[in-house]
Amino acid sequence: MATYGKILVLSCCAPCSCGALKTLADEGENITVLFYNPNIYPQAEYDKRRDEQKRVCASLGVAFAELPYEPRVWDKAVAGLECEPERGKRCAVCFYMRLLRAAQYAREHQFDIFASVLGVSRYKDLAQVNTAARQVWIETGMPYWARNWRKDGIENLRRALAEEFKLYRQDYCGCKYSLASRLQEKQNKLK
Repeated sequence: MATYGKILVLSCCAPCSCGALKTLADEGENITVLFYNPNIYPQAEYDKRRDEQKRVCASLGVAFAELPYEPRVWDKAVAGLECEPERGKRCAVCFYMRLLRAAQYAREHQFDIFASVLGVSRYKDLAQVNTAARQVWIETGMPYWARNWRKDGIENLRRALAEEFKLYRQDYCGCKYSLASRLQEKQNKLK
């Protein structure tokens, strides 16, 4: 039985979202996944992640919505933060930008509340995501559900579903700066 009304869930990728989406669907919640990830680089990576997200949504019977891919808008938002480490100021700006757009979409499409799975990945800081979401809530008035998708068995479910669906699993968050960092780490290990 739905308890939160109409929920919009901002997703970064299928492996991060599948456990949360299955849980919400099983709980009877009325959910739509929003794919807004202008940070993902390159375009082929974006397409691959979007297509996997669509596949998971279709398998779970969950609605899917996509906003335009806008890498130039993202580049402008994080300009000057290119050398920030993972979980640094660049990530905070990226979260804020994407959550703000999700809140706007939620309001435009009459959702009751919005959530995200941006803090599920081990590469990300959940507190940083929630801080950005609180700021967006204050600015837009769109309520944000800060559920921790790493708890209550959802993390184990996420791993099992990723295996069951044979999901494509990336090894970087998506942006070109995190990709460069991961490639440098791999290169250093080879030395």
